[in-house]
Amino acid sequence: MKCVHLQGFRSLLQLVEKPTPVPTGTEVLLKVLGAGVCHSDAHIWEGQYDLGGGRTMSMAERIKFPLVMGHETSGEVVGLGPQAQGVSLGSRYAVCSWIGCGDCRFCKIGDEHLCVAPRFLGVNRDGGYADHILVPDGRYLIDIGDLDPVAAAPLVCSGLTTYSALKKAGPVLQQDRIVVIGAGGLGLMALNLLRILGVPGAVVVEPNAEKRQAALEAGALAAIDPGATDAAQQVRNALGNPVSFVLDLVGSAESASLGYELLDRVGKMVVVGLFGGAMELSVPLLPMRAVTLQGSYIGSPAELRELIELVRKSGGLAVRVDRRPLAEADQALQDLRAGRVVGRVVLVP
Repeated sequence: MKCVHLQGFRSLLQLVEKPTPVPTGTEVLLKVLGAGVCHSDAHIWEGQYDLGGGRTMSMAERIKFPLVMGHETSGEVVGLGPQAQGVSLGSRYAVCSWIGCGDCRFCKIGDEHLCVAPRFLGVNRDGGYADHILVPDGRYLIDIGDLDPVAAAPLVCSGLTTYSALKKAGPVLQQDRIVVIGAGGLGLMALNLLRILGVPGAVVVEPNAEKRQAALEAGALAAIDPGATDAAQQVRNALGNPVSFVLDLVGSAESASLGYELLDRVGKMVVVGLFGGAMELSVPLLPMRAVTLQGSYIGSPAELRELIELVRKSGGLAVRVDRRPLAEADQALQDLRAGRVVGRVVLVP
């Protein structure tokens, strides 16, 4: 099989060949049909997260090299272990990469994405930057039906992360227009999900002009440049209702600070992005305005099943997909890090 190896932090991604694994036990072998390139892959490549204030969180103890990255994967089943159940040869599935230990309190309630000792595909074990992927159990495969497997691959992380965060808005999602910060892959995914959920819509905040245009084409009510001196007022004017929910898909000091300042009384901000940094906030305003700040990390396997069923019923999403061959994995990752990608990049072996 062909796969892309990360040999060390900040090293060139290399296309290599190695023996194709033979599934045993409950394992399932899939031929990869699409592997999304995600910002989390960029953080893995960099080897750390910026915690702000000069602090970083190293991934040195979590990552073992060589690593095949890729946690947004779709594929066709080509091999089954003798105890594999629930899937069939030749069928196409999205691969849930969020595999936990099975024993911690989070795994026991189905929140494997919050596991304290995760076995995530593409992070803790080999993922989808390859022409084959080995999945430990058929229960991590979700039938995608007639969906385009390349376009479906980003649902595993980009779609799931956004869907889980939007659900945290609660009833307000059906009542008010919301603010979405960031019009990258997650932002455009959010706009598509809002459309198929049939909710009032969103005003997008994004510094890149090309991405603002992409947001408008994806259905944004307005796309505001945060660098404008009156950006906050522009957002409020375009929204037409109180700022009751802000979805921060960037997660920088600047984006989180802007989102917090925008919130009206009893508003809520959910931070998803991991760009990095630290924010300063007025503590008295938290109780005085009764606002809520919440983080949202990926989403549960059950939510991924909900999402894929929702997308299947809607006939698919109109998310921009830049399809590239596996050999261009390194360039795709660097383009993503440099902000040159509009939509999602999916590697197609």
